[in-house]
Amino acid sequence: MMVLLEFSMWPLGEGESVSAYVARTLDVIDKSGLPYQLTPMGTILEGEWPEVMAVVTRCFETMQQDCGRIETSIKIDYRAGKESRLRSKIDSVQTKLGRKLST
Repeated sequence: MMVLLEFSMWPLGEGESVSAYVARTLDVIDKSGLPYQLTPMGTILEGEWPEVMAVVTRCFETMQQDCGRIETSIKIDYRAGKESRLRSKIDSVQTKLGRKLST
């Protein structure tokens, strides 16, 4: 069951800048070996349901080590029989427009 999973995770009560915490979760994501796309507001993972959920869990456990409160936002897109959608969804829209977008 191939999915795209977009999520963001951040600690509450840890000050105005949380980039140090986000960097630690990105290290987990990068080392997972799953295809991903980092955005300013979150990260998109592509993979099988158990794989992407395991990465989110590891990110949570990493942040939980020194954060007493954590917010997480998750959005999941499943489409039967489709994979490599991380890039192909963008390519499809650009093809319909007949030009490249600033992505």
